[in-house]
Amino acid sequence: MSRIAYVAGQYLPHRQAAVHVEDRGYQFADGVYEVIALVGGQLIDEAPHLARLHRSLAELRIPLPMEDAALRLVLREVIRRNRVETGIVYLQVTRGAAPRDHAFPKATKPVLVVTARRSRPPNPRLGQEGIAVITIPDIRWQRCDIKSISLVPNVLGKQQAREAGAYEAWQVDREGDVTEGTSTNAWIVTDDGTVVTRAADTAILNGVTRRAVLEIIDREGYRFAERPFGVAEARAAREAFLTSTTAELLPVVRIDGEPVADGKPGPLSRKLRDAYLLHAAA
Repeated sequence: MSRIAYVAGQYLPHRQAAVHVEDRGYQFADGVYEVIALVGGQLIDEAPHLARLHRSLAELRIPLPMEDAALRLVLREVIRRNRVETGIVYLQVTRGAAPRDHAFPKATKPVLVVTARRSRPPNPRLGQEGIAVITIPDIRWQRCDIKSISLVPNVLGKQQAREAGAYEAWQVDREGDVTEGTSTNAWIVTDDGTVVTRAADTAILNGVTRRAVLEIIDREGYRFAERPFGVAEARAAREAFLTSTTAELLPVVRIDGEPVADGKPGPLSRKLRDAYLLHAAA
């Protein structure tokens, strides 16, 4: 089956889908994106994803390409045309096409691209056995709260993790504190059972899955703290895990080759993972 993409008002086969050579997303990474999980034909946490899209666009002063009601229709039409039941929907908005100049063009229309593809959830073994992460310097810009398409540092970090045989790389700021993964949020559980993750400041992306897990933690009454934590504290933690739309919630059992606690997924990580999977299936 030929895959179909939505590009600037048209539904096109992938091989015909293209943006202008002077699209500012291509030349300047002047745009934002969202990835929404699709499970059993249902978009997971669609409203928070669209709310974050609004925020990212506002921060870059890019107009909305269309109202949310129309955007929701486009998302569903792309899903329908690609016959995707379980997978992801990718949407990207750039400032549009204009002669190359760093400053904003005086008159341009934002360009919306939407694609959908089938994909499997993370291998259940990853949730049962846990995954490894490495730590790397955080070399990104200072507005990581914007879901920008400028992801070269994340690409380099993810490749470094792959070459090290790890699932993810946790990025570390100049103070020695973990910010987040290259495509995930980072969490630890302290000896007294407190779940810790960095506050949603400009150093991290406020993940939609992160927010869903925070709601679960609050509902279940677990101890929680939003604060920085360093690499040494993470290595000495009772448990660790990461979250994202595509990774869901995965226990971290090794950091830089060293085991976290006994090197097995901890009980609280497993409980939170089960609760999140129920949330996603609801």
